[in-house]
Amino acid sequence: MPNQYSVGDIVQTRKQHPCGNDQWEIIRVGADFKIKCLKCGRIVMMDREKFEKRVKKLIKEEGE
Repeated sequence: MPNQYSVGDIVQTRKQHPCGNDQWEIIRVGADFKIKCLKCGRIVMMDREKFEKRVKKLIKEEGE
């Protein structure tokens, strides 16, 4: 069963961002995902398939 992601979730990616961080906050969900780096604030948009390949694990769900 595929993971269900929602706005506000924090995810860890397989590779680090050039700033050295690997944790991102999801700010848009749909056919495309928009994620924000928690260290430098860079916002990246990617399609669902690419996003699901790059995510290692869900760290914190929104509301926890």
